[in-house]
Amino acid sequence: MIGILWNLGAFLVALGILIAVHEYGHFWVARRCGVYVERFSIGFGKALWRRVDKQGTEFTLAMIPLGGYVKMLDERVEAVPEERRHQAFNNKALWQRSAIVAAGPLANFVFAIFAYWVVYLIGVPAVKPVIGEVAPQSIAAQAGITGGMELKSVSGIQTSNWESVNMAMISHIGDDEMTLTVVPADENYEKTLRLDLRTWSFDPEKEMILATLGITPYSPPITLEIGQLVEQGAAQQAGFQVGDVIVAINQQPITDWNQVVDAIRSNPEVVLDVQLRRDGALIHAPLTPRTKELSSGELVGYAGFAPVVEAWPAEQRFQLKYGPLDAVGAATEKTWQLVTLTFDMVAKLVTGDVALKNLSGPISIAKGAGATADYGIVYFLGFLALISVNLGIVNLLPLPVLDGGHLLFFAIEAVTRRPVSERIQEIGYRLGSAILVVLMAVALINDFTRL
Repeated sequence: MIGILWNLGAFLVALGILIAVHEYGHFWVARRCGVYVERFSIGFGKALWRRVDKQGTEFTLAMIPLGGYVKMLDERVEAVPEERRHQAFNNKALWQRSAIVAAGPLANFVFAIFAYWVVYLIGVPAVKPVIGEVAPQSIAAQAGITGGMELKSVSGIQTSNWESVNMAMISHIGDDEMTLTVVPADENYEKTLRLDLRTWSFDPEKEMILATLGITPYSPPITLEIGQLVEQGAAQQAGFQVGDVIVAINQQPITDWNQVVDAIRSNPEVVLDVQLRRDGALIHAPLTPRTKELSSGELVGYAGFAPVVEAWPAEQRFQLKYGPLDAVGAATEKTWQLVTLTFDMVAKLVTGDVALKNLSGPISIAKGAGATADYGIVYFLGFLALISVNLGIVNLLPLPVLDGGHLLFFAIEAVTRRPVSERIQEIGYRLGSAILVVLMAVALINDFTRL
């Protein structure tokens, strides 16, 4: 319950910030174009807080925090006195109306740049994208990729860490090939390799993109020494202590941590004879793994301890951090990559290269907000930037109920020299609303299937 409340709280904070940013974009440009703004609302329904400024605009925080709006003076909505007609949105020049509508999504992109700027000023720990292992006969192996190589770029996009590698690779869903620039182990030169993706299949819901290509990132070796114990867990109750080294399970010698994981996961509620080395002596501990149910419904064993993992090599660790000016360029580049990636995904959703089951709704966003908030402000800001870019792009889609739909009508007006008729706009609004309802329903269904 505490986890749900934490996720909900983080979601509401994130949503409130992003809605405020988006609506403020509309508001700020509307004011500068001489449009009278009657109300600036975050949320819908009953007002929990309100204030009226010197220009008569009512600022409201409403009960239902699932959106917001800026209500402007408009003759299409209500009668406007003659002396105030020049302040009505519908009487402004086409370029002004277009600027006001486009300002919301633009504000989301600017906010993403600002969020990443702060992230890069604070700095975030990162590791270089060095390949650990490559599966035989995999797409990566056939392209000549081997363990120890460092990925420098993916199809021209610089990749300083694994996050940027994943982002660049995802954009290639549905493509025939992908180009990687790598530096071989213990070498100082770069070379370019081409991956044939014609037989590549990738399900983001079930698979990691690197694994589907046959790539396993390098990670420090996992030892057989016990480093952590869960209080009152099965391992602690069996007599395990921090510093013990696992030697054998059921008289079978153990040489790899995966053997330990397999033995415990496959034997819930079954007594295992675990041989430990403690202070040079061998002892036996009867371990009975408890049962844990996975999201898939599968029942597996769980013992409540973790091993000691060797430290990352110093040459692979770095701090992703910039000075104030350099951070602007890095943040802008990062935001642009997100924008292009999201547009690519939307296009591939339309063409069928990306399945509708990959859509995420508010539940997934809430879980993401809670998880990143757990890690700290830097990761939460990165999450806000990602969702802000997505919000901006979704609003630019050419559906009449969205900003993109209004811009489409304005583009038609610019060509025909006359506004789109109210009847056509009304039909467009109904069609756009129906499409959005369907997409939201699909996203919610996807969210519930992931719970």
